[in-house]
Amino acid sequence: MAERTYRIHVAAELSGVRVELIRAWERRYGVLQPLRTPAGYRVYTERDVALLKRLKKLTDEGVAISEAAKLLPQLLAELDAAPAVQDEVQGSGAGLEFWRDAALLAAEAYDQGGVSAVVDEVLSALPPLKAFDGVLAPLQREVGERWHSGELSVAQEHLVTQVVRARLVNLLHAAPDSGRRHAVLACFPEEEHELGLLGVALRMRHAGFRVTLLGQRVPALDLGRAVAELKPELVGLSAINNRGEEPFRDTLTELMRALPRGVPVWVGGAAAVAHSDIVVRLGARLFSAEDDWAKVLED
Repeated sequence: MAERTYRIHVAAELSGVRVELIRAWERRYGVLQPLRTPAGYRVYTERDVALLKRLKKLTDEGVAISEAAKLLPQLLAELDAAPAVQDEVQGSGAGLEFWRDAALLAAEAYDQGGVSAVVDEVLSALPPLKAFDGVLAPLQREVGERWHSGELSVAQEHLVTQVVRARLVNLLHAAPDSGRRHAVLACFPEEEHELGLLGVALRMRHAGFRVTLLGQRVPALDLGRAVAELKPELVGLSAINNRGEEPFRDTLTELMRALPRGVPVWVGGAAAVAHSDIVVRLGARLFSAEDDWAKVLED
């Protein structure tokens, strides 16, 4: 198997050495000779990252980088003799939080290519559900929270969302979709936020469901016709944007009336949680916590 490689900002996060310092050390002292992708980007191996960590430790202890660079043959020999450079890199570090932080740093710099590189690292290192639950979903939540607080702009939020959405769609294309049980998933008629719904579709497919994903802004009448035709075992609805109690009640009432009787309907998302009493009163089931997955799968 080919050795895993990292773009420079990822190597910087893993090693604790700033991007500017890595470049300066390469230029002045030749401490690293990174590989290049066909597009010309520097990429660093796990051995390179481990070497950067050793150099940082020496400089933190007061050794000048010019002197530390003279120790390269010794440092490289120690790394080559070590049983598990990968364990040193991955164990240092930050694990899932490291990837999320690296993606956020790239977003702050308006570096969509950097966000893509981090997300691709995640997908190459982790199984699909682990990647989604451990990195992609928390990253998207953090980006949303930072946007609401004014720490990220709309443009920064969008550039992350576009990357995450594209990768989720790819994961869905590769996921199994031939289960005996069938689910139809859709957003509320005015809802444009579909990342959560994509994540639900991914988890359901890996749990053995065949999923029909209708996505954003599905009118009640069209949803009812699709469900009547497809006859799924359950319907999942996503409501993120909270427009208030009355609009939520009216929309869910319209949706429930349009759906065939007897089909279990699950409703999730921030708006659904905010109006959980309405969800229950109208005969739907609220998805609000991780524990609800067991109930969905047993429904």
